Amino acid sequence: MREFKGKKVMIVNTASKCGLTPQYQDLQTLHDKYKGQNFVIIGFPANDFMSQEPLNNNEIGEFCSKNYGVTFTMMEKITVKGDGIHPIYKFLTTKSLNGADDYEMEWNFQKFLINENGEIDKVISPRTNPLDAEITNWIEGK
Repeated sequence: MREFKGKKVMIVNTASKCGLTPQYQDLQTLHDKYKGQNFVIIGFPANDFMSQEPLNNNEIGEFCSKNYGVTFTMMEKITVKGDGIHPIYKFLTTKSLNGADDYEMEWNFQKFLINENGEIDKVISPRTNPLDAEITNWIEGK
């Protein structure tokens, strides 16, 4: 994560068999529009909600590329809640670690907006489209 220091970062948990999976398209559009403006998206595939990410890492990469042309950073499949929670999501969801608040993982495609100082500015509902003004205004500093 050190390579993202000084940038605005959206961290989003993803899944290939979810009703929200088409958000990959808008995440890619957001990436294309703002990638040169100190903004990055990091996707973390996870199978924590109704087993909606059954694919392995290679299959996820192929799926994202073939179906949505994804070029933003996609990490390996992890656990985002419960037993075995990955340290990045333990940080994101635990006030004593992130200094902001305790956050519950609602579903796939929940978005954490991290400012240039590595602090959580906003947590965006999974159902909120990545191109929503709340997100684009945050990226643009409005």
